[in-house]
Amino acid sequence: MTAGKGISGPADPRFFTRAGPFGAEQLAEAAGAELVPAKQGGANVGQYAGIAPLQVAGPTDVSFLDNRRYAPLLEQTRAGLVIVAPAFVDKVPAGCATLVTASPYLAWSRVARLFHPQAPAQPGIHALSCVDPSASIAPEAEIGPFAVVGARAEIGPGCIVGAHAVIGQGVRLGRDCRIGNHVSISHALVGERVIILPGARIGQDGFGFAVGPAGFETIPQLGKVILENDVEIGANSTIDRGSVSDTVIGAGSRLDNLVQIGHNVQMGRCCIVVSQAGISGSTVLEDFVTVAAQAGLIGHIRIGAKARIGAQCGVMSDIEGGADVIGSPAMPFREFFRNVAVLRKLAKKASGTAQGETGKV
Repeated sequence: MTAGKGISGPADPRFFTRAGPFGAEQLAEAAGAELVPAKQGGANVGQYAGIAPLQVAGPTDVSFLDNRRYAPLLEQTRAGLVIVAPAFVDKVPAGCATLVTASPYLAWSRVARLFHPQAPAQPGIHALSCVDPSASIAPEAEIGPFAVVGARAEIGPGCIVGAHAVIGQGVRLGRDCRIGNHVSISHALVGERVIILPGARIGQDGFGFAVGPAGFETIPQLGKVILENDVEIGANSTIDRGSVSDTVIGAGSRLDNLVQIGHNVQMGRCCIVVSQAGISGSTVLEDFVTVAAQAGLIGHIRIGAKARIGAQCGVMSDIEGGADVIGSPAMPFREFFRNVAVLRKLAKKASGTAQGETGKV
């Protein structure tokens, strides 16, 4: 079979587990949505086998609409069941059943997880792994080939440790963690249901040094990393351990790929840090802070709860809770765009003046 050919559609079974079929009532309960039967005959089959986009879904598929830009696709869909907001119920084809909810995307996520649950651990320690005799590994855990588990490490029930991953001495993993291939974890306590994608580095030395007469002198980094429950860490991200206190990633937080978190950072619950952003040491993020792509935060500052930091933002001082900032140095959105408008006017005026002077020569 050549690349690009073969089984088509979403959730290729070669890569994803699959469950079902499910009845409409089961899906409604999982989604937390109200079930509205099809207006007339047609595609309502009562049992649904999978999920698919509106434009390719068939009578046994579930689909959804969350963006009004795609409303024309809803009117033409052949899906047997669709998830929509109340405003789009009248756009659903007559032969299509409906799950109505104020949060279609959240409901879609729940339905998708029902059809495609996370693959369970395959209990056992691979013969090609290296596990220290003093390590404690739950019988329900899975340790992949060439993985290394250090002295006194603890691996909880249902954990999966991927190929070539390194779990350092004393590291503790709570229940149902997923540790990707080539991940390294040291000096860390990891909660339950934590997901760390391939290549991430957790618990390495922080960037700390003093300046002496002969040059730089490294400062011992004596803290650890604490990843609370339900944290997800993206591929090739790095989280430094603390210097004298701990680096903490709060429960439910999500770090994208290629994120850098410095030593002693304290991150609250359900924070989001997007790709290529960097947070310097000893910075505090309160709950529900969002840091967009390529933003940079200097050290020893505090970001208030629910603040949002825009892409490529340079944050050099504290940010109040609930604030939206952008630019470098960071400033409120309205102020930033007002400054941009003024600069554009000045640039046009200067350009016009220059052209007028050139014309007189």
